[in-house]
Amino acid sequence: MENGKRSKDKRQYLTYYLAASVSLITFLVYLASLRNDFVIWDDDTYVFENPYISSFDLAFLKWAFLDFYATNWHPLTWISHALDYAVWGLNPMGHHLTNNILHAVNTFLVVLLVARLIKAGNARGGRVQDPPLEFSSRLTINDSRFTLIAAAVTGLLFGLHPLHVESVAWVAERKDLLCGLFYLLSVMAYTKHMPLRQAQDDNVMVSPSVNSGQALSNHHFPIKHYFLSLLFFILALLSKPMAVSLPVVLLILDWYPFERIRSLKTFLSAFTEKLPFIALSIGSSVLTVLAQKAGGAMGLNEYVPLSARGLVAVQALLAYIWKMFVPLNLMPFYQYPQDVSLKSVEYFLAVVLVVGITAVFAGVARKKKLWLSVWFYYAVTLIPVLGIVQVGAQSMADRYTYLPGLGPFLVMGLITAWLYEKPGPSKKRGELLRRGVMVTGSIVLVLLLYSTVQQIRIWRDGITLWNYVIEKDPLKVPRAYNNLGMALMDKGSIDEAVENFQIALRLDPANANANAFNNLGVAYKAKGLYDKAIEQFLAALSIKPDDPETHNNLGVAYKYKGMYNEAIEQHRIALALKPDFAEAHFNLGIIYLDNGDKDKAREEFEAGLKIKPDDQKARQVLRDLEFL
Repeated sequence: MENGKRSKDKRQYLTYYLAASVSLITFLVYLASLRNDFVIWDDDTYVFENPYISSFDLAFLKWAFLDFYATNWHPLTWISHALDYAVWGLNPMGHHLTNNILHAVNTFLVVLLVARLIKAGNARGGRVQDPPLEFSSRLTINDSRFTLIAAAVTGLLFGLHPLHVESVAWVAERKDLLCGLFYLLSVMAYTKHMPLRQAQDDNVMVSPSVNSGQALSNHHFPIKHYFLSLLFFILALLSKPMAVSLPVVLLILDWYPFERIRSLKTFLSAFTEKLPFIALSIGSSVLTVLAQKAGGAMGLNEYVPLSARGLVAVQALLAYIWKMFVPLNLMPFYQYPQDVSLKSVEYFLAVVLVVGITAVFAGVARKKKLWLSVWFYYAVTLIPVLGIVQVGAQSMADRYTYLPGLGPFLVMGLITAWLYEKPGPSKKRGELLRRGVMVTGSIVLVLLLYSTVQQIRIWRDGITLWNYVIEKDPLKVPRAYNNLGMALMDKGSIDEAVENFQIALRLDPANANANAFNNLGVAYKAKGLYDKAIEQFLAALSIKPDDPETHNNLGVAYKYKGMYNEAIEQHRIALALKPDFAEAHFNLGIIYLDNGDKDKAREEFEAGLKIKPDDQKARQVLRDLEFL
């Protein structure tokens, strides 16, 4: 008995050592990202131009939980960025380091979780290590070694796959990593909850006189891990709403590998247990839709029909899997396609393949539940970002695979372990097969490492990032020229920025982008061409009349033209649209100061400093006012 316990402890330690090793490798590979800068694409909005994260107090917490800033509601993500700002300021290395640590921790958890799920599958009788590509009888193999190999391969794929670079090397995607952390912890807590819950279910089945209400009130109810799972789920939702899929994922796990769902009655029992999770998912979904609508991020839904969005979603479902197996031509931005139709061979075949795959996996589910379970997990975790309700102008994004990729990676891990453990017709052939698996695995690992390091370099800075997108397809992504122009502006290359803004507007004149007009106006303003700047700002407002940034910029241009009344009006409009707009207060203060109205100037600078207390220029102006 003691020997069995010692053996079990040894296996557990081996699993932790393995998880730590895979995590360390992942962390070391991503050290390359510490040389990267912030990029002009959400990093500005989230971090280095975000006035709210510069102070960590009650006012900040109120903003984090109650504001729909940047068309999102994820307060824990804002808290994370504020903590980074408190420690590192605006040193990008520190922000990248936090992302690296989070991804390494997530990789550690993936290895442990896979080991637990394989153990659960074996314990319930439907052994995970049955041949994954066949449906014959089980093999006699080394369970412990099989589990370690499968967990290691899954962890390495999760940690080192280039599809995940976007989530790690892009500071603004901290939300992916935080959501992933708490999502994984929630599932892990649930795996601790399930053995106790299964034992109780079995007892209830043996004693039918005990009704479900009595079972739930019984002191043996495994309440600790259940509520830990619920708590981690809440934290995942507070990090990124993509976590809404978790209740369905837990039900999938109840079906396999836990095999708790075996009839309608057991399904209802499992479903009832998930009601708190489901209620939280619905609440988070409502908040997310409100946030996206408030920020105007759902405009594409108005002119792209639901049928077209559905076809794009089906095509993306297959495209992500292809990129997991063949990670080539990965793009930071995939432009939404035009002329989407079921008559197109591309979309028709995608529908046929998805229906066919689902039908095949459903057909073999009685003998091999693994395939349908993984397929449903993959599809369910992707549904929130497949674009049925479209947010933004992208058709897909590498970052969306951060958690969904676990399903296909697990299958790859299981196949690798099975091939390694599969006995050959002779000892010599068996050894050759193992060596073949090791050599092939090593080659794949080296290729993944190389591809990931190359992908990290793409995120070095905004100029490198958007030049890469333009080089891949110079005529397809107008947004790339707009964002490249912003990055060039940030580096002081105004003429090059103007050229790129003009290209962005020329490539898509039918859907001229308000941001591109606004940015072109800012560039002209920087060159002292105020008439041209005003023309661009007015063009931007004709498309998006409720944009406070553009009204503020127009006010500054009017001020330089000496049109003070018009300038004051624009800044007032900006403040009406965005009451906590510090820059608009400061600009109003400068106008009043130029006109000799010190009292009004002081009011505006004080109002602005309440919003942005670390603005040293504004503080200096306010100090100077005391001596005027």
